Amino acid sequence: MKIAVIGAGAIGALVAGYLSQQGVMVTLIGKEKDVAAIGGSGLKVEGVRGSFVIPVKVASRLEGSNDLVILAVKTQDIVATMKINAPALANTSVLTVQNGVRAEDLLTEFVPRDKIISSIVMFGATYLEPGKVVHNFEGNWILGRAFTPDGGTLAPISELLANAFPTPVTDNIGGMKWLKLFLNMNNCLTALTGKSMQETFAEIETSELSIRLWQEALMVVDQAGIRLESLPDFPVDRLRGLTAMPIAEAGKIYSQIMTGLSKEPLYGSILQSIKRGRPSEIDYLNGEIVRLGEGLAVATPLNKMMVALVHRVENTGEFLEPKDILREVGV
Repeated sequence: MKIAVIGAGAIGALVAGYLSQQGVMVTLIGKEKDVAAIGGSGLKVEGVRGSFVIPVKVASRLEGSNDLVILAVKTQDIVATMKINAPALANTSVLTVQNGVRAEDLLTEFVPRDKIISSIVMFGATYLEPGKVVHNFEGNWILGRAFTPDGGTLAPISELLANAFPTPVTDNIGGMKWLKLFLNMNNCLTALTGKSMQETFAEIETSELSIRLWQEALMVVDQAGIRLESLPDFPVDRLRGLTAMPIAEAGKIYSQIMTGLSKEPLYGSILQSIKRGRPSEIDYLNGEIVRLGEGLAVATPLNKMMVALVHRVENTGEFLEPKDILREVGV
C-alpha cells in the first residue's frame, strides 16, 4: 500500500517517520522549509522511543496515485490544502487526524463520503523546528468510518498503520471525537500562558479553571443529546466524575494528571501554532462548544472568553500570567 501524508507538523512528520522506519512506502508532503530540512538531513526524532534520524521521502505537493492519504494539517487549513491537492485524489481514501469534530464535514466538499476515514490521535508530539519533532508520549491511533459502516474494510489499513502506533477500530468514532474534544479544549490555557502543559497546570487555580470549562461544555453537550463514547485510556465516567467533584479536589487531581503526561516539556496544539506564527484551531475546540451553545440558546461564557483571549494572543503575541487569565474570566 502506498501512502502520502499531507502536513509535516508534529503528528504528520512523526507518523510518516515511524511508517518509513518500518519499510512502508510513504511520501511526506510539506512546506518548502520542512521539505528542505527533511530531504536534506532526514527527520530528527526525540522522545519516548529514543533519539534517531529517519530518512523520509518528501515532496511539496501531492502527485501520482496513492492508496491512502493521511491529512495531517490543522482543521482551519483543510479547505485550502484540498483545493491544491484534490486533483491527485481520484478514488483515494483520505484519513483525517484533526482535533475537534468538523474535519470530516469539511472534507466532503472534495472527497466522497465512503472514502473518508476518521481517526483520533491519542499519542503526543511536539514540532520543534523544520525536520525535528519530539514524541512526548505513547497512545492509540483510533480508526473509524466517518459516514458509512465499516464492515471490516478498515482491517488492512489498521494493520498497516499499526507499524507506527496501535490502531484499534471503533464503530462510534463520532462519540469518541466529541470526548477527545474535551481533552484538547484545555490546550487554550497553555496557549494563553505561553508555557508547557507541565508548567501551566502545576498552578492549581489554572487546573480548577480547566474543570470549570469542562463543566460548561458537558452541560451543553448533554443538552444537545450528544452521546459521548469512552476512549481506551479515558472513559466517559472519568470526565463525569471529575466535573461532579468539589472544584478544589478535581483541580488537584487534574493538575497531577497533566503535570505527569511527559518527561519532556509538552506544548498543546494551539500554542504550537501560535509559536509558528499561524492561526490556531481554537475555533474548532472551545469554539465548537460556543457554537453548540448558541444553537441551543445556552450561554457558554467561559469557553467564549477562552476563544477571545486566544485570538488576542494570536494577534498581539503577548502571553498572560495565570492570575491575569483568572481575572479576565472573573474566577
